[in-house]
Amino acid sequence: MRAIGAEYIRIGVMVRKRRVVVGMSGGVDSSVAAALLLEQGYEVIGAMMKIWDGRKLPEEGAGHSCYGPGELEDLSDAQKVSEFLGIKFFALDLSRAYNEQVLDPFCREYLCGRTPNPCVICNHKMKFGELPRKISEAGIEFDFFATGHYSRVEYDPGRKRYLLKKALDLSKDQTYFLYHLSQDQLSRTLFPLGDLRKEQVRKIAEKLGLPVAFKKESQDFIAGSDYSILFPQERHPGPILDQDGNQIGEHRGIMFYTIGQRKGLRITAKEPLYVIRIDPEKNAVIAGPREKLFQRELRAVNLNWIAMERPTENFKARGRIRQQHREAEAEVVPEGALVRVTFDQPQMAVTPGQAVVFYQDDLVLGGGTIGNSGDERMDRNPGNDYPIKRG
Repeated sequence: MRAIGAEYIRIGVMVRKRRVVVGMSGGVDSSVAAALLLEQGYEVIGAMMKIWDGRKLPEEGAGHSCYGPGELEDLSDAQKVSEFLGIKFFALDLSRAYNEQVLDPFCREYLCGRTPNPCVICNHKMKFGELPRKISEAGIEFDFFATGHYSRVEYDPGRKRYLLKKALDLSKDQTYFLYHLSQDQLSRTLFPLGDLRKEQVRKIAEKLGLPVAFKKESQDFIAGSDYSILFPQERHPGPILDQDGNQIGEHRGIMFYTIGQRKGLRITAKEPLYVIRIDPEKNAVIAGPREKLFQRELRAVNLNWIAMERPTENFKARGRIRQQHREAEAEVVPEGALVRVTFDQPQMAVTPGQAVVFYQDDLVLGGGTIGNSGDERMDRNPGNDYPIKRG
């Protein structure tokens, strides 16, 4: 096989367009991504994964969630866009894999007192994992896989590595959710929106007359961020304790609480109290004043490195501990399979289970999962401390 242009390849004596499978969601971004690739001369195929298994979920609003009955509307919209663009479209039922690889680990982490990020898990396991793999298994050959993420991929001949970089539109940058991509995945990934701003993408959709040009974005993982439906038999009430171990209230179940949470504690105190720690062994939520939410150090596990091989020496980077978190200067110290991260300034609500991603300017160095303070269990057996009971 020999490349003869950006959008063509030669196979023997035959020449065909380079083929791109676009992971579609029925939204504006992935639809414009497909349209742009088609305009650039690629052969484009649309594909959408069906992940909702039909279980009853909270009512959705106008901007429905990623997981839920709104999927039916999204599927219809993705089909309409594909027909409008004149491209083939496939819908793959991956609900079983989604339960096993996203929902079940998500639930286990919550029952361990941690707060996982479903978007990180989904991108790693499903969008860039199961979806392209199932397409290949269906006998559909393709050269690239593309999505509507606001990110950029570049090859650095000096490093001999594919690099993940922030999008031009920093307000929409999604690299935080993509730090787990491997070199093999990055080598075959296209992000057509990486050099565009959101308002430009909307204008392109309107100019082209795409059926979803004015569609609102999905808002939550599950409507209203109400995860109670995922824990039908795991809602064990327990004590809310102060820092001295005195009971000051009762919680509904540790899965309903996360570090930094203030609302929903239903306790009376002289000063505002926040969740500062969750103790799954005692089935307890520990509350304290805001200043107790700040810490300088964390340990990260389940690491993936993009811009470098696994580091063996200390280095400086800017760490982001949530998607909306402002990156902060830190020193990263390798400790075997873990890294210890010490921020120059204390950071608020460092939350076990969330991702920490390391940056240098617009370059993603890599990232990992924030572990429990002083607890290496996540590295040995992440999220498997508790079985999930099925109703």
